[in-house]
Order: sequence, then C-alpha cells, then structure tokens
Amino acid sequence: MLTAASMLVVAGVAAAVGVVIAREFGRTDETDGLLAAYGVFIVIAIGAQAIRIAVLPDLARARDEGRLAGELAGFALALTAIAVPLVLVAGLASSWLASLLTGDGAGIAHDTAAETLRWVVPAACAHLFAGLVASGLAALDDYAIAAFGYAAGSSAGLALIVWRVEPDGIIAVAWGMTLNGTIALLVPLVGLVVRAARARMPRGAVRPTGSPLRARFSTFLVGAALPLALQLLYVVCLPFASRQGTGAATSFVYAYLGASALVTITGGSLGLVTSVPLFRSGITAESTARHIVAASWVSLALVGAACGVFALAGGDVIESVLGGAYGGEVGAELGRLIVLLAPWILASVAISLAFPLAFVTGRTRGLPWIGLGALVFQVPLAWVGAELLDLDGLALALAFTTILVCTVLLWELRALGKTSPGLGAAALTIGVIAALAFLAPSFLLGSIAAAAVGLVAYVVALALVRPRGLADGWHYLRALG
Repeated sequence: MLTAASMLVVAGVAAAVGVVIAREFGRTDETDGLLAAYGVFIVIAIGAQAIRIAVLPDLARARDEGRLAGELAGFALALTAIAVPLVLVAGLASSWLASLLTGDGAGIAHDTAAETLRWVVPAACAHLFAGLVASGLAALDDYAIAAFGYAAGSSAGLALIVWRVEPDGIIAVAWGMTLNGTIALLVPLVGLVVRAARARMPRGAVRPTGSPLRARFSTFLVGAALPLALQLLYVVCLPFASRQGTGAATSFVYAYLGASALVTITGGSLGLVTSVPLFRSGITAESTARHIVAASWVSLALVGAACGVFALAGGDVIESVLGGAYGGEVGAELGRLIVLLAPWILASVAISLAFPLAFVTGRTRGLPWIGLGALVFQVPLAWVGAELLDLDGLALALAFTTILVCTVLLWELRALGKTSPGLGAAALTIGVIAALAFLAPSFLLGSIAAAAVGLVAYVVALALVRPRGLADGWHYLRALG
C-alpha cells in the first residue's frame, strides 16, 4: 500500500505537470519537442525500474548471506559505467538526438528537445541509482523510505516547475525533473546509510564483492531488455504520430501517459513489492499463474472504473483539466485513445506482474529476444496503423504487440495455459460490469453526470456481485503480505 500510494503521488504529480504544460503552452511545436525528449527520459526510467526488479533476488540472497553492502557497491559500480556515457552523449550530441526524435534538423521542436535532453538524461540516470538503493532497502524489508523519496522528489519537482515555468518557459519542466531525480536518490540513500550506521557496519563491507562487472552488465541487460523494448514500442509510434500534424504527438503522449499511470499504480506497484516474498517462499508454475491472476483481478477493478469514466466524459474531463486547447474534438480524441488502449493496459498489467517472476524463477534467458522480436514487429504494424486509422491505429498497434509480448512471456514462465483462462475471466467480468454500470446513465444524462452516476453504479455493482476472482485475489495478496 505504501508503494502504491507513492506511485499514486508520482502519477498525480506527473498529471499535474501535464496540466501545467497544457495550460501554459497548449499543443505546439514546443510541446512536441519537450515530449519527444521526455520519451528518452521515460526509456531510461523504465530501465531503472526494470533493474530495480532484476537485482532484487540477488540482493535478497546477499542479505541472507550477510554481504548486502558489497553486492550493492558492485551493482553501483556497474551502473556508473552505464550512466556516465549516457550523460556525456546527452550533453555532446543533444542536437543529433533531437533531430532523430523530432524528425527535423532545426526549428522550435528540435531546439526544445535538444535543450531538454541535457537536463532529463542526468535526471533519468539519478533514477537508475535510486532504483538500486530502493532495492537494497527492499532486501531489508523496508519499502517506506523509498516510497517517501519518490513521492517527495515528485512533489518538489512540481513545486519548482510551477514557480519557474512562467518566467523561464518550458525548460522549467526539465529543471523540475532533475530536482525530482536528485531527491528520489538522496532520500533512500540517506536512509540506507542511517541503517548501516545503526547496525555498526564496518566501512570495508562497502567494497564491491560478488559477481564480476561483466556478469552485472549481463544482469542489467537481461533485466532491462524487455521493459525497454516495451517502452520503445511507444517511442516507435512517436514519429508516426508527429506526421499526423502539429499537436498530434502531444495528444498521443498524453493518452499513453494516462494509460501508463493506471498500469504503474496497479500492476507495477504489486510487481515490485511481491518479488522478495515470492523469492523467499519459492514459486512453481501453478503459483505463478495464481499470483498473476489474483493480482490482475485487483488491478483491473480499478482500470475498469477509469476506462468507464473516460469513455463517457473523457473529452469534458480532459478539457476542464488541460484547458481550451484540448477541448472539442481534441479532448474527445484523447479520451477515445485511452479507451482504445484498454487492451494494452490489460496486457501491461499482466506483464508487470509476470516480469519479476522471471527473475524469481530464473527464466530470463529469452527476455531480450522477446523484446527484440516485439520491436521488429512494431515498426511495420505502427506504419500500417497510422496509415489506416491515424492515432487510433497507433493505439491499436501498440496494444496488439503488447498482447503478443504478454503471451510469449507467460509461455516462457510455463504458465500460459493456467493463466490465460483466469485473465480472460477477469477481463470479461470487469468489462461486463463496467459496460452495464456506465451504459445506462449515458442514455439519460450528460457526459459528466453520466460518468459520475456510472462510477457509483460500478462500485455498487462490484460490492453486490462480489466476483469470486476479485475476492480471492484480495485475500491472496493480504496473505502474501
């Protein structure tokens, strides 16, 4: 709950930053450039979250064997060898990267992207180390300090953006992201140091021990390959979205971020905090399927409510939050995109629950190949989707590829046959309840009122029906905790 609450704060702050950008700058070449550079930040940040998961079994094992400090130091050294080149490239080749991201060698979008990259790449690298430190605390069964650090960093970053965006322009967003990453790293790092001091840990224990540097790079590569590939599926869509006209890429980014927030708060938080308990208790193909299905029921109950609201009142809600530039057809399009991404949300929730189990069970060898295959498949699929259905086609293409990745990942875990029926039942049950709850008010009331009544009806219906899978999922997670 602490981790989910922290992620909720982070997602809420990200939404607030999006509101600030929308109201201050609308949908322009400047926002296209900023959000193109933001895609790079997201890729590295996703890698940070993936590495955070990948190292958890090793750190939990090291803690049990009394060598946690040395294992953390070894991973930190390996991360430094990755982060330094990234920062240098962002500083020295920002113009070239901006051209690649925006499809333009000059202009406002290019210049904005280039300047933003110089700030957001170091910020993302700070999150690489923050994730490692958070995993070190998780190995000590401490989730509160890292949760507070992420929430505090996001809040401080938002405060800086609100303070400086009017006098300094859109670059203030990048400054806020840098402050966010700094605090998210420093808070858990201080917490870890304090715990070490209280335990009177000798300084020599911090020397890198365990696996050689090459093996740690391999751990990072295997751990980050699939999540990075999944994020790159979205990045692949950005140039196709940009070709739909000014502001189209901004709309697609906002829709994707909204859908991603639902995945992160639900499946993402559960995936993070259940890795260590599952590692210590052991897991089989049957328990893998049970874990994914149980957690998916809880996650999809929240997703169903959100999709119902956006289906009925997405345009009005988005216009009221983001401002007039997102009114009318633009707001309706954003709401429709989020609903079209519902299959992507379902698949992503399942992936975020299954992915940590690959490291718990040791079935990680195929992860890079799954990611590579998805990327190769996504390029032509995104092109076809954009040609046929514009942004709607890109959303559907992204969903289709992600569903394929989910299917292959479950097969790799030897849990596809046992998991698929449960996931299908969860999606069907939640979908039917949401449709019945939200559909009736849509014929009788305006969009906002219909969404509000539908939301109440949805909650009441869940309470009355009490789907067995949802109840079993809740009891399972409480017992696991």
